[in-house]
Amino acid sequence: MASSPMFDALFRKIETREARAGVIGLGYVGLPLAMAIARSGFPVIGFDIDPGKIVAIDARRSYIDAVSSDDLAKEMAAARFSATTDFAGLASCDVIIICVPTPLTKHRDPDLSFVEATSREIAAHLRGGQLVVLESTTYPGTTDDVVKVILEKTGLKSGTDFFIGFSPEREDPGNHHFNTATIPKVVAGDGQNALALMTEFYGAAVKTVVPVSSNATAEAVKLTENIFRSVNIALVNELKTVYAAMGIDVWEVIDAAKTKPFGYMPFYPGPGLGGHCIPIDPFYLTWKSREYELPTRFIELAGEINSAMPRYVVGKLAEALDIRAGKALSRSRVLIVGLAYKKNVADIRESPSLRLIEVIEERGGHADFHDPHVAEIPPTREYQALKGRKSVPLSADLISGYDAVLIATDHDSVDYSVLASNAPLIVDTRNVFARLGLSRDHIIKA
Repeated sequence: MASSPMFDALFRKIETREARAGVIGLGYVGLPLAMAIARSGFPVIGFDIDPGKIVAIDARRSYIDAVSSDDLAKEMAAARFSATTDFAGLASCDVIIICVPTPLTKHRDPDLSFVEATSREIAAHLRGGQLVVLESTTYPGTTDDVVKVILEKTGLKSGTDFFIGFSPEREDPGNHHFNTATIPKVVAGDGQNALALMTEFYGAAVKTVVPVSSNATAEAVKLTENIFRSVNIALVNELKTVYAAMGIDVWEVIDAAKTKPFGYMPFYPGPGLGGHCIPIDPFYLTWKSREYELPTRFIELAGEINSAMPRYVVGKLAEALDIRAGKALSRSRVLIVGLAYKKNVADIRESPSLRLIEVIEERGGHADFHDPHVAEIPPTREYQALKGRKSVPLSADLISGYDAVLIATDHDSVDYSVLASNAPLIVDTRNVFARLGLSRDHIIKA
């Protein structure tokens, strides 16, 4: 590793916690990361284009479950964290971290517009001696072929004037066993100096750092983690449909199979995939693989199976209404329990519940939702017509007024006994009633 004045100066700043960090994108990844960096002793500026987030932060009010308002207030009171919509402040940052969305287009191609726009904003304020890090999940090659190229249009050179790296985010909303600081952090850089800076910087904020050989390798690590989950969830979703036709309970099968102490890991079926990662990230690799004329059959098949789950679930709902209530879905009122994509969080990104509402109403039914963590459906890119719908309260009278209740997310704070006692029909996609010993004849699994 060759030393240089730019590298030496930045390394010393990181080593002594004098380096100022800028985190762009204060969402589910960026805000917890900013807090972890601030707690380790670095001054941090958060940047976001949403003025509402800045207003909330200035009021010491967190809008992310993983960050308490008390923790936010503590770092702000210590002058270790502030937030702004003014990106001119990037010039004062020694380390700049990109945590912006990387969605898909309607054709399931990567949408790097946020990454590209952010890179151009950084380029407008780029100076010598800065480390720029991409954390947004993407296909192998993005950091070097997209971000680096945009930054080098300034005339500054990576590895000489500034440094660039990639470190995949590993946030898991609602996980109380791990947080940003305790989840091992994969890091990579464009050259040995960049990797050394990445290792030193992230090593100050997280417990374990895992260096890898290149940015493309680190990008592939994140995709591999999520593809692994996507494929295995698709497998149990497919098994669910097959075993259901055979009269076999897939949940019982999984519970028995997981007693094997080797060679098996349990995954569970559901109404579809949610969250930013698993429904989206695998398609970044399928897109990139076309450049090499290589098929990604497992990945694409898993996507097809998981994407089909909401329609499968609504089909089971319609069948149950017909057989058990003699009523068509088109004349039915359905209460969906759980709007968030996973239990005990307020995160609705890519939630299958939104698709369930849409499919039920496409078929002429009416769908309301109850979620103790989501009071109202916020604006979304794909489900704009659902914006503003509010969670309905649970009461015996209200529940009995619906033709069916569909369990999409098994939040712990929901009173399932009142549902079991008052709903005329329940379709359970999470096996929650059986787990709680509340099985009834009018409760079916889907």
